Amino acid sequence: MHLIIDGYNLLHVGRLPIALSAGDLQRERDRLIDELSSYRQAKACEMTVVFDGWQAGWAAEKRERRKGIELIFSQLGEKADDVIKRLVKEKGPGRIVITSDRDIARYAEKMGSAVIPSEQFREKMDLSPIRDEKDTEEEEDEQGGIKRKGPSRRLSKKEKRARTALKKL
Repeated sequence: MHLIIDGYNLLHVGRLPIALSAGDLQRERDRLIDELSSYRQAKACEMTVVFDGWQAGWAAEKRERRKGIELIFSQLGEKADDVIKRLVKEKGPGRIVITSDRDIARYAEKMGSAVIPSEQFREKMDLSPIRDEKDTEEEEDEQGGIKRKGPSRRLSKKEKRARTALKKL
């Protein structure tokens, strides 16, 4: 399982849009990386986190590895959205993209990747890191009542990919 994460999108989930100083922003990024690292260890997955550098970044794209997570900072003049789209295209289908950006989500789904909104992923991270799949299936049975078959109950390919990705998380 490989997650491609829209860094600032996930960082700002549930927060008021306020401008942070460079030092505060760096502390928040480090805190997010710590949380993602803990999650990565519990779930044994590969992660790539992409941050915007288009307004105050480097002349070239910057890549580094911290705590087992690949970090990418887009270059000056390039948005993280473009980097994420490029990664989805390069790495092929089967990736899970974490973003609430509709444009990225549409592109990733078109390329065969599952998309999980940042809010849902944040909730998954906040829950217990290891969750038994049987518990999840039992909850779905309790919520949905009797499982019925037939065309009216079938999920689209997009919904199936999203549900499968959520179960993996």
